[in-house]
Amino acid sequence: MQKNDKTFYITTPLYYSSGKLHLGHCYTTVVCDCLARFKRKDGFDVFFLTGTDEHGQNIAKKAEEKGLSPKEFVDMLYVDIKKLWQLMRISYDKFIRTTDDYHERAVQKIFEKLYDKGDIYKAEYEGWYCSPCESFWTESQLIEGKCPDCHREVVKAKEESYFFRLSKYADSLLKLYQDNPEFLQPASRVNEMVNNFIKPGLVDLAVSRTSVTWGVPVPFDAKHSVYVWIDALSNYITALGYESENDSLFKKYWPADVHMMAKEIVRFHSIIWPALLLALDLPLPKHVYGHGWLLFGGDKMSKSKGNVVDPYFLVDRYGLDAIRYYLIREVPFGNDGVYTTEALLNRFNSDLCNSLGNLVSRTTAMIAQYFDGNVPHQSELNDNDKELIDMATGCLDKCRAAIDSFNMPQAMSEIFALVYRANKYIDENTPWALAKDESKRERLGTVLYNLIETIRFIALLISPFLMNTAEEIYMRLNKGEVPDNFDSLHSFDGMKEGDKVTKGENLFTRINVAKELEELNKIL
Repeated sequence: MQKNDKTFYITTPLYYSSGKLHLGHCYTTVVCDCLARFKRKDGFDVFFLTGTDEHGQNIAKKAEEKGLSPKEFVDMLYVDIKKLWQLMRISYDKFIRTTDDYHERAVQKIFEKLYDKGDIYKAEYEGWYCSPCESFWTESQLIEGKCPDCHREVVKAKEESYFFRLSKYADSLLKLYQDNPEFLQPASRVNEMVNNFIKPGLVDLAVSRTSVTWGVPVPFDAKHSVYVWIDALSNYITALGYESENDSLFKKYWPADVHMMAKEIVRFHSIIWPALLLALDLPLPKHVYGHGWLLFGGDKMSKSKGNVVDPYFLVDRYGLDAIRYYLIREVPFGNDGVYTTEALLNRFNSDLCNSLGNLVSRTTAMIAQYFDGNVPHQSELNDNDKELIDMATGCLDKCRAAIDSFNMPQAMSEIFALVYRANKYIDENTPWALAKDESKRERLGTVLYNLIETIRFIALLISPFLMNTAEEIYMRLNKGEVPDNFDSLHSFDGMKEGDKVTKGENLFTRINVAKELEELNKIL
């Protein structure tokens, strides 16, 4: 299978939440949304998939506690997550639910195909089981006798199961890592998978349950339901129509360019999923990226541990772009990041308000004051001008390099380096001083042209990340809608002499951090 080089297929993991959705739920999806939006503007045919994991023991238990059927319960969860993605302006192309009929049919076909091949067999499972994570573990994988993922108690489990011959693919997985060093990122994840799981010896995987009825029935053995490994992981191909009457999307977009997820489920995506694909004789995804956790108070954000930050409250109070910017810029991608409201507010003030907002306000105000709001003529350039212009015209390539290595903070850093340089350019050229000397009016016009054109570059470059801000800046520039591509960044002449520029209110209003934190302590 050979897909077009200009397609880009990106996925988030399936989401499961039986409680209030918090900021931690937004992180992976916001990052993927930025990647998808950037790639679309960079000329790629993008397919961005997200969805919900709706089967399993935990779902059935939560539904029973609320007096609902499992389907009624997951329908509520589906509405909640869709509303959150609408709030965060997530531009997914498809939302899959594991209770979708087409997905369940395809999962049964996949299970049967693996069984017919001899890669699935029936036996009895006996080992350690973590109920909250719905994960099976061997004795050697436990940490101090507890689940290695959530560190909670495990119980001894014994039941008849169908098993997938995971051990059969150990050598193939080692070869995958050796031959494709970019497959699993960051590199630290490779060492973890090889040393902790593959080299100690992969054990065959239980892929069905008799004790859980809320799931996809095994097609030839109705007392078994298909377990999460085949059910949930298969969504990446069933969403594209694999094993359906219309598999055109599968032929177009598979293999995935990147599966993005938090580090606790890297094992599923970098060991179990590739092994399943090898068993199905399907191409492997190009990249699996396991980012770090968003921590709050020094621990992973989760409802079960009580560390909840409400995205609705934060977006309502500080604006969507402030939250997206914080998630993209503050968290060191690939490593854990610690959320604090103080850090969020400081980023808001220093970068969005003082740097970007101030640049737009000062430039548009000076064009309004000195040229009646009309974009001035750009005349002869000096070295100082050329340095700014070169930085602006080179910024897209730097962002592209960061995006291609999935380094979102670096991409944003490159854009804001241009913001900082433009502000410094104002201080170096002192337009207010030039305005006092009529003989320097031509020079004043050139300086202000370079600034407003740089702002156009910045607005288009940030548009995959901070959509609302980009749209507002384009309104100030009277340039209509933000372009759906980066074509106009190839030359420094998008603003034309005589174009009307609107001053407007400040893009961001500075927050008194001490007072705001004091106020939050009263209301939260």
